[in-house]
Amino acid sequence: MNKIDRYLSGLFWMYFLGGLLVFATIYVSMDALGLMVEYKAVSLSAWLSYYGYMVPDVIYRMVPVACVLSIVFTLSSLGKANELVALYSIGMSLVRICTPMLVWVLVLCGVELAIGDRVLPNFAKLKNFVFYHDIKKNPSLYSMVKNERIWYRSHDTIFNIKTLNEKANKAQGLTLYYFNENWDLIQMITAKEVDLLGAKWQLYDGSVTLFTEESSFPLTSQFKQKTVVMGEDSKDLGATGNTSEVLSLDELSKFIKKNKEAGLDTIRYEVDLQSKYSYSLSALVMALLGIPFSVGRSRSGGAMRNIGLCLALIFTFYIFYTSSITLGNYGHLSPMIAAWAPIVIMSSLAYFFIRRVRL
Repeated sequence: MNKIDRYLSGLFWMYFLGGLLVFATIYVSMDALGLMVEYKAVSLSAWLSYYGYMVPDVIYRMVPVACVLSIVFTLSSLGKANELVALYSIGMSLVRICTPMLVWVLVLCGVELAIGDRVLPNFAKLKNFVFYHDIKKNPSLYSMVKNERIWYRSHDTIFNIKTLNEKANKAQGLTLYYFNENWDLIQMITAKEVDLLGAKWQLYDGSVTLFTEESSFPLTSQFKQKTVVMGEDSKDLGATGNTSEVLSLDELSKFIKKNKEAGLDTIRYEVDLQSKYSYSLSALVMALLGIPFSVGRSRSGGAMRNIGLCLALIFTFYIFYTSSITLGNYGHLSPMIAAWAPIVIMSSLAYFFIRRVRL
């Protein structure tokens, strides 16, 4: 690195860290206000634990936002001080000026991927545990992913699900275990597919097995359709969080493979897997989007205009990205297209605008 690169890097990191702190604080504050209004009888230690475990996720979400803010403010400040003109006069192109900053953005993309793979799953488990035990005070809704299954407990019932689609209120690969007051197994119900209709669940293509003291052998009968009434807490099963958030990339890949082999629907999980990879590049895409606009408007300047520009870029990208992911979850787009189309299209758009910049 020469002195100019070090100077540009210093500006980038100053704005990046400041932006990350500001946007992370706003994100946590808004989230905390909403939760504290809904859940009032919660101790301060529970809130501190919950948001302490949430910090890596907030950083993960805010890194792309901080990157575009840093690029826009760095280039705008250079333009306002006529430093861009000086850099152009010594033969540096816009691409060359932005190179050290884009290198740091690429490094941050790698950090994003590592955080999403190695850090977030463990912290998500701890955060969910605190939420359902200490904040929502409904520990039966706390789910665990173990041995490629999702496990829950509801009063005297334990059940596991192979795949859960909370948006469509459907599940596949259900096994229900019923116990008496002494926690002896008295009944087991299996079902290939389930419609989660509140506290009433509609089961399809399954079996009922009874365990009685009078018989040394369990009694099993098959059914095509059956309705079971679950506990009141089970009607909120769809709100227990995304299974993918508590799995690493390798674990999620194995989870998808195992459920595919069992003939279960894994579209949503495949979208989640691809999005974990694609989202790690969103910081680079948003940084590239910020370059042409910050340079083109640097001379007319204005801090409020730059802030407005950042918000517009962030809003546009996230609307496009989340819309594509939603279409993928519902099967309207393939998982690969749903996760990567916004990245490719917005990168191409950024390249188009950069090529049109007049120095």
